[in-house]
Amino acid sequence: MITALLIDDDANLRKGMKGLLEMYAPDIKILGEADSVKGGITAIEIYKPDVVFLDIQLGDGTGFDILEQLAQKHGKLTCHVVFITAHEEYALKAFRFSALDYLLKPVDPEELRKVIEKIKKVLTNNDSYAHIDLLLENIRKKVDTFKRIALSTSDGIHLFDVSDIIRLESQDNYTKFYIKNNKPVLIAKTLKEYEDLLSSQGFERIHQSHLINLAYLKSYIKKDGGYAVMADNSNLPISQRKKERLQELLKSL
Repeated sequence: MITALLIDDDANLRKGMKGLLEMYAPDIKILGEADSVKGGITAIEIYKPDVVFLDIQLGDGTGFDILEQLAQKHGKLTCHVVFITAHEEYALKAFRFSALDYLLKPVDPEELRKVIEKIKKVLTNNDSYAHIDLLLENIRKKVDTFKRIALSTSDGIHLFDVSDIIRLESQDNYTKFYIKNNKPVLIAKTLKEYEDLLSSQGFERIHQSHLINLAYLKSYIKKDGGYAVMADNSNLPISQRKKERLQELLKSL
C-alpha cells in the first residue's frame, strides 16, 4: 500500500482527486489533506507519506514554498511529489527539466494512471530526490534557460549539465543521450519531447532521428547526401528540408 497526502486549497478539487484515486489507484491510501503551506508542512511531517499530490497555488503561498521550507528544516525531502497545476508554462518547463511528475487540471484519468505506475517504480528503486533540488534551483532563478537537466532512467535519476549534452538520438519511443565524458543514457521519452525542451538552448533537429547541440558540431559535409560530423566523431544524416536551415545556422556560429 502506497501512502499519500493531498495538498490543495480547493476542497472540491481535493474531493475530486480522492475520487479519482479511489477509482484508478485503489492501492494508494490517503492519510490526510491540507489546504495551505503551513498545514501542508505539518501534515508531511506528521504522516511521512510516500507521495504528496501538491497544488502549486495555495492561499498562503505556493507548493514550492512547502518544498523549500522542508528542505531548510530537514536537509532533504523523503517523499515523492506530484504537482497538480493549471497550464503554467514556466512551471511546466521547470518540471520537465527536473524530471518531476505533474498533472494538469482537470486531471485526466489516463495521465493519473501513468503517474501512479511511475511512482511505483520510483519507490521500488529508492530513487534520490536530487531532482527536487534542481526544480527549486530553477524556480528560484526564474530564467528561461536551465543549466542542468534531470534524466530518469531504469536505474534512477541522474543530473547532467545541458552544455555537456552532445546529441540525442531517437530509438522508437526512447531517446538516447550522448553526453560528454559519460556513457550513453537511454530515456523512455520521445525525441520530440526533448526537441521542445531544448530547441531554445542551442539544439537543432537535423533529422527525424537526430537532435544535436550546435556547440558540438564540427562540420557539415555536403557529399554523400550531406551529413554532420559531431565532436564525438559521429556522422549523422541530415534530412533534405533541414540542410538549408543548418547552413544558415553555421554562418551565424
